[in-house]
Amino acid sequence: MQKKQNNKFKKQNSGFKNYAKYSSIAFQMLFIILIGVFGGIKLDKYLNWDFPVFTVVFSILSVIFSIYYAIKDIIKFK
Repeated sequence: MQKKQNNKFKKQNSGFKNYAKYSSIAFQMLFIILIGVFGGIKLDKYLNWDFPVFTVVFSILSVIFSIYYAIKDIIKFK
């Protein structure tokens, strides 16, 4: 009886660990993207350009970097 309860606890604990890993990756991706977007906005305001070049470029680069970082972390977890 003890083994069944122990196995059930391990399965629940494993599910929680996976949830924690992937949710932390999602928050890291969000943080990277927000830094890129707000950094681009601040730089465009500082340079006072009509078209937000740095906002567009930093947004795209931050999305690419966050996807790369997430894939790297997912491979590391497996």
